[in-house]
Amino acid sequence: MKLPLSGISDHEILAARPQRNSLDVDRPYEFLVEKERTADGRIDDVATIFLTNRECPFRCLMCDLWKNTTVESLPIGAIPRQIDFALERLPKAQHVKLYNSGNFFDPKAIPREDWTAIVDRVQHFRSVIVENHPKLCGDGCFVFRDLLAVHNVELEIAIGLETIHPEVLPRLNKQMTTDDFSRAARKLSSEGIRLRTFILLRPPFLSEAEGVEWALRSIEFAFEQGVSCCSIVPTRGGNGVMEQLRLAGWFAPPQLASMETVQEQGFELHAGRVFMDTWDAQKIAACPDCALRRIERISAMNLSQQIEPRIYCGVCS
Repeated sequence: MKLPLSGISDHEILAARPQRNSLDVDRPYEFLVEKERTADGRIDDVATIFLTNRECPFRCLMCDLWKNTTVESLPIGAIPRQIDFALERLPKAQHVKLYNSGNFFDPKAIPREDWTAIVDRVQHFRSVIVENHPKLCGDGCFVFRDLLAVHNVELEIAIGLETIHPEVLPRLNKQMTTDDFSRAARKLSSEGIRLRTFILLRPPFLSEAEGVEWALRSIEFAFEQGVSCCSIVPTRGGNGVMEQLRLAGWFAPPQLASMETVQEQGFELHAGRVFMDTWDAQKIAACPDCALRRIERISAMNLSQQIEPRIYCGVCS
């Protein structure tokens, strides 16, 4: 693939895609409960509901979440029914993430007419975490916050930063700048809304060492903008165009050692929580003798938020 100076277009990204999954609009495509360290230091259970929803209008280069989305907007009432379906089957939790593979405050995604019904279903949680694009952080965020506040439920919004690399961010087709992120973060923080962000570890066009360096720079930048939690996502393939980039030599997933380094050095900033995503981490682990133990260590550090002794491996150390 010849890389255009301006990046890869929507058309090229769409043309490279495999087929999306078949979905039921009355059911979330996944749901689970995991433990997470909260801002006040507790280890709480968090229910995550991956809502079946309309595809995000921002076709980011690295995104594979579109596989579990629909082409059209959902009918009013579908999202509350999905939440019911998940909560009826999940154990009790203190917090809930309503992740919709896009933007909660996109009116073509989550109908505003469903907000009251959604709040009715999540009013017993301590906090509700949703995801949203920086450019869609308008007054609707504050309206939804106020609906939750009636029940003493806190709203937290996760906004994707991905990277602050000045040449890579434009090429991710995210259609935002670091200034867009800063404006959204300041606006939400000034209104008392807690923020977390997603940061990529080794996005396309970076070497392994550069991937570590720019992930750490991006974490530091996010904390400076008022973010309280950085979730680091090792960049993965699986959406078609990323496989093309890999064949062309523009992309390779990060190493497990880089995940460990970024997590540890992120802690050393002492600026907020740093979580390292271990989803599919075994696929990128080079040594079968130590991979599982090292991934378990990363998961343990996500909860402790402290650096724990490194795993020694007689094979690869």
